[in-house]
Amino acid sequence: MSKIGSYVQEAYDELLHKVTWPSWEDLQQTTIIVLVALALVTTVVFGMDLVADNVMTFIYKLLGK
Repeated sequence: MSKIGSYVQEAYDELLHKVTWPSWEDLQQTTIIVLVALALVTTVVFGMDLVADNVMTFIYKLLGK
Protein backbone atom coordinates (compact mmCIF):
# COMPACT_ATOMS: atom_id res chain seq x y z
CA MET A 1 0.00 0.00 0.00
CA SER A 2 2.97 2.27 0.57
CA LYS A 3 3.90 2.10 -3.12
CA ILE A 4 0.49 3.37 -4.18
CA GLY A 5 0.64 6.29 -1.74
CA SER A 6 4.14 7.14 -2.90
CA TYR A 7 3.03 7.02 -6.54
CA VAL A 8 0.09 9.34 -5.90
CA GLN A 9 2.29 11.78 -3.98
CA GLU A 10 4.94 11.84 -6.71
CA ALA A 11 2.33 12.28 -9.45
CA TYR A 12 0.74 15.15 -7.54
CA ASP A 13 4.12 16.80 -6.99
CA GLU A 14 5.01 16.43 -10.67
CA LEU A 15 1.70 17.95 -11.81
CA LEU A 16 2.14 20.96 -9.54
CA HIS A 17 5.84 21.69 -9.90
CA LYS A 18 7.22 20.12 -13.09
CA VAL A 19 4.45 20.37 -15.69
CA THR A 20 4.25 23.55 -17.73
CA TRP A 21 0.60 24.42 -18.15
CA PRO A 22 -0.51 26.64 -21.05
CA SER A 23 -1.85 30.10 -20.37
CA TRP A 24 -5.53 30.81 -20.90
CA GLU A 25 -4.76 32.72 -24.12
CA ASP A 26 -2.64 29.85 -25.50
CA LEU A 27 -5.39 27.40 -24.64
CA GLN A 28 -7.99 29.49 -26.47
CA GLN A 29 -5.78 29.86 -29.56
CA THR A 30 -5.01 26.17 -29.83
CA THR A 31 -8.67 25.30 -29.29
CA ILE A 32 -9.66 27.56 -32.19
CA ILE A 33 -6.96 25.97 -34.38
CA VAL A 34 -8.25 22.48 -33.54
CA LEU A 35 -11.86 23.47 -34.27
CA VAL A 36 -10.92 24.99 -37.63
CA ALA A 37 -8.90 21.90 -38.57
CA LEU A 38 -11.81 19.70 -37.51
CA ALA A 39 -14.20 21.68 -39.70
CA LEU A 40 -11.83 21.39 -42.68
CA VAL A 41 -11.34 17.64 -42.28
CA THR A 42 -15.09 17.15 -41.82
CA THR A 43 -15.76 19.10 -45.02
CA VAL A 44 -13.20 17.08 -46.97
CA VAL A 45 -14.60 13.74 -45.74
CA PHE A 46 -18.15 14.87 -46.49
CA GLY A 47 -17.09 15.90 -50.01
CA MET A 48 -15.36 12.57 -50.61
CA ASP A 49 -18.45 10.71 -49.41
CA LEU A 50 -20.69 12.78 -51.68
CA VAL A 51 -18.45 12.16 -54.71
CA ALA A 52 -18.25 8.42 -53.97
CA ASP A 53 -22.04 8.25 -53.61
CA ASN A 54 -22.57 10.01 -56.95
CA VAL A 55 -20.00 7.82 -58.71
CA MET A 56 -21.55 4.63 -57.37
CA THR A 57 -25.05 5.81 -58.30
CA PHE A 58 -23.82 6.56 -61.83
CA ILE A 59 -22.19 3.13 -62.13
CA TYR A 60 -25.33 1.36 -60.89
CA LYS A 61 -27.46 3.27 -63.39
CA LEU A 62 -25.09 2.26 -66.20
CA LEU A 63 -25.32 -1.37 -65.19
CA GLY A 64 -29.10 -1.14 -64.95
CA LYS A 65 -29.42 -2.17 -61.34
